[in-house]
Amino acid sequence: MAFSRYFLFSISVSILLLLSCHVEAAPNAALVTSLPGFNGAFPSKHYSGYVTIDSNPQKNLFYYFVVSEGNPSKDPLVLWLNGGPGCSGFDGFVYEHGPFNFEAPKSQGELPILHLNPYSWSKVSNIIYLDSPSGVGFSYPNLTTGDFQTASDTHAFLLKWLEQYPEFQANPFYMSGESYAGVYIPTLATEVDKGIKAGVTPRINFKGYLVGNGVCDPKFDVNNGYVAFVHGMGLIPDSLFKEAEAACKGDYDHQDPPCKEKVSQIDNLVSGLNVYDILEPCYHKTTSTKNTSLPKSFQELGKTDKPLPVRKRMFGRAWPYRAPVRDGIVPSWPQLTQSLQAQGISVPCTNDEVATAWLNAEAVRKAIHASPESGSWSLCNYLAYNHDAGSMIPYHKNLTSAGYPALIYSGDHDMCIPFTATEAWTASLGYPVVDQWRPWLSNDQVAGYLVEYAHNLTFLTVKGSGHTVPEYKPQEALNFYTRWLQGQKI
Repeated sequence: MAFSRYFLFSISVSILLLLSCHVEAAPNAALVTSLPGFNGAFPSKHYSGYVTIDSNPQKNLFYYFVVSEGNPSKDPLVLWLNGGPGCSGFDGFVYEHGPFNFEAPKSQGELPILHLNPYSWSKVSNIIYLDSPSGVGFSYPNLTTGDFQTASDTHAFLLKWLEQYPEFQANPFYMSGESYAGVYIPTLATEVDKGIKAGVTPRINFKGYLVGNGVCDPKFDVNNGYVAFVHGMGLIPDSLFKEAEAACKGDYDHQDPPCKEKVSQIDNLVSGLNVYDILEPCYHKTTSTKNTSLPKSFQELGKTDKPLPVRKRMFGRAWPYRAPVRDGIVPSWPQLTQSLQAQGISVPCTNDEVATAWLNAEAVRKAIHASPESGSWSLCNYLAYNHDAGSMIPYHKNLTSAGYPALIYSGDHDMCIPFTATEAWTASLGYPVVDQWRPWLSNDQVAGYLVEYAHNLTFLTVKGSGHTVPEYKPQEALNFYTRWLQGQKI
């Protein structure tokens, strides 16, 4: 009997040790023990620091890692990337689906107040927020790069990160991002897939990817998706749409003067709207609002008095100002800002104070192990960045055909990368429909619509959301994210 009790005790202790040490292999120096602005215990462990990529010169990529609040040893490991290109992963951490909601300080000079976020994606997943490529956020140095180099560097980051956190090597791995991450994600996924096939170790247990309001192909992303969107939303008269359709022969990127003139008329009609959410007001004085024919009551739609409102700035995550994603140098947001200001135009709906104040506070930088060599933190940095990967459609086709599930989601009030563009390119892959267009529910209400294709490709809209879905619709975003990761029907 004594032996039996001892044996059972030993087994129990062993199980407890295994459970408790799941994150103990993580580097102790990376542990984040507290954050200025938050009083209380973290719901899970946080780590942050650098992974150095061997190159000449070396690249130091900064990450912030939030361990799942659920079952860290079983829950998926997710990499989150913001767009730009040139914008920090802290965009997602601070404003979208990180573990905290940030309340603006009550007095000038004070730090924001942090509250636990009930809709954090760390509720159901282990999540890495990455500043990529080098030169973005706290990552340094700032070097010339492009799509292929960024994918290679991020793949190298993942391999080294998993060496530092070996306890997560067996977890199912997913990657997610928005806006220009519509390029980052498919190119990185392709790089990871190549590494798996080549037997690179540690093996990444790659299971699929998500892209939100992401760029893909200029044929769909620029004027073709845009004209269909503004017409479908009732922002332009049917007569003008028919005139544009005739002048452009169905291709609104056509360069003939009659076509360009009609698209210009459309631009003038909607120029006073917030391009990233047509229901949200703009918060700056811009020359463009003087020419709009839209009534002020429409421009005020979407205004909210909720305690922690959607932030007042939108530049950064979005592909700049409806610029087409074409081969060559990509204008970064700081460059675009200078160009527009030279024309007397403000960047749309800009005002970003909370993240900038918090992440440049010395106490915060010390708490998260940010190097002084990274310089001051900006949401979006200047980058000499080359779009050299072309259209993303072949990447999506290859990845989904290879068996990787993909969830492509769109906030349906984003005019920057409108859902009409994304709906069109996902359909263009030519896969059979396996689940017809239907509503999906959150909290027993219609939250949007979806269609599922063969090869586990799903296109989903989020009703009433703008460009950054988890920011506008946090509960709905967590709902579809959870169901999709867990293989449930959305």
